[in-house]
Amino acid sequence: MIRKLETKDIDVVIQIWFEANKKAHDFIPESYWLKKFDEVKSILPQAEVYVYEADSEIKGFIGLMDNYIAGIFISTECQSKGMGKELLCYAKEKKENLSLSVYAKNSRAINFYKREDFKVISENLDENTGEKEFFMRWEKK
Repeated sequence: MIRKLETKDIDVVIQIWFEANKKAHDFIPESYWLKKFDEVKSILPQAEVYVYEADSEIKGFIGLMDNYIAGIFISTECQSKGMGKELLCYAKEKKENLSLSVYAKNSRAINFYKREDFKVISENLDENTGEKEFFMRWEKK
């Protein structure tokens, strides 16, 4: 089941965010994510966030800012089981187009988004991490 984020979900969601970021971005020091932790936790209630719930537990979520995907995060033990795709399809139903930034070293995510018809629009540098990233976009056909 996919549903809107509720206040009671914040602690679980932020933990998924932290663990998934550490796993997907092992080229960025864990201290970076620790520094961002409180900031992201405080922003979550204002963002458009949808959680993926199974067996009464949150397994992942997608965060949107208008048509920009701030991220899709799936708990580490539930990855590669189709939950990220379901969350993305849910967002595609709500939006005419979507965009996102993804680190160039995160080839797994890049391949996922390309399979989902996202195109690389530009290559940029994330000033916070010094890492190269791709700006990608999808449009409803």
